Amino acid sequence: MEQQLKTLTARLLAQRVVPRSDALARKALLDDIFRQELDKRLADVGLRLVENPYAEYIAVALLPEMTEPVFGSGEAWLNNNLGLPRDGVALLVILWALIILPKRERQIARVEAGRENQSDMFGAQKPLETGEGVSTGVSEDALYADFGKALGGRTRFNANLGRLVNLGFVVRRNKWLDEGPMLDLMIDYSQLAPRIIEGALSEVLTQRREQAAGALADKTASAIALAVAQPAVTDDGSSLFASPEDEADDTSASAQEEDR
Repeated sequence: MEQQLKTLTARLLAQRVVPRSDALARKALLDDIFRQELDKRLADVGLRLVENPYAEYIAVALLPEMTEPVFGSGEAWLNNNLGLPRDGVALLVILWALIILPKRERQIARVEAGRENQSDMFGAQKPLETGEGVSTGVSEDALYADFGKALGGRTRFNANLGRLVNLGFVVRRNKWLDEGPMLDLMIDYSQLAPRIIEGALSEVLTQRREQAAGALADKTASAIALAVAQPAVTDDGSSLFASPEDEADDTSASAQEEDR
């Protein structure tokens, strides 16, 4: 076990990420004794293992109590440990919201569907699907069209996107951006998701609801106006609503009958 611990620790530091499907990674996730020893060794140097069941990789990050000694020791507090400027961090958050949020919804939906269809009460729980099966990317051109100007223009956009690719947050293929190994690991879903869903996205969703309600009201008003303008007709061809001319004709006909 000693050699396995050394190997996995060294790989995490040298390669930055290790796939969950790797034998040593699986041992760290399933073997309690191995995990406790791994956590102890990482904690001795101010690190911790980062993993979640929705991500395809595992990695290491600083312990919370080491954040200030490491990033607050200079002249100014660093807002991140990756050297990203503010517009680079904004681009990272946008990519996370466009890729990870839909991915997480699909993963949770498939888990719930599996529970509903599971007939065996003690059946083995299937592992969560990860990778391309549930994660879809975004078009680089569409991303720039929506956010490029707000993020500093084409030069700044390309520079920050290149940084995110080098850091492993996204994978860039033929103007298409896919999830990188770090994107679902290095950002805390439980903290960021509510801020996006209840904050920025709530305004967009509210606007869409208002627009939908307005469109429904317009359609209803149009339908009522059309019904008034074009009275319904019975099977024998007579209108259900008498026009003023019809009422006048009926009155003159009644008067003629009385004269007779």
